[in-house]
Amino acid sequence: MIIVGGETDGRWLGGSNRQIRAMLLSPFVGAKLGAFICSENAADLTVLRDLIETGAVIPAIDRTYPLEQAPAAIRHLLDGETCGKIAIAIHAA
Repeated sequence: MIIVGGETDGRWLGGSNRQIRAMLLSPFVGAKLGAFICSENAADLTVLRDLIETGAVIPAIDRTYPLEQAPAAIRHLLDGETCGKIAIAIHAA
């Protein structure tokens, strides 16, 4: 299993606490735990934006809920029947 990403503002470890804990725990559990950390850059984000805008990359979104229905979105996620991500739409006033 791979831990991807991390928390922010880690006091000593700069947000990589979960990754380090996973690698330390790995010898003691029945699965190999590892970490994947990347850093984004403007050129990569531009390419990704272009792929999304041309439709070459399509996000897998199961359902979108308005903010006031967030509890229903969480219930749907906990049901375990999602086929993609659950999105919460937040509209600025």
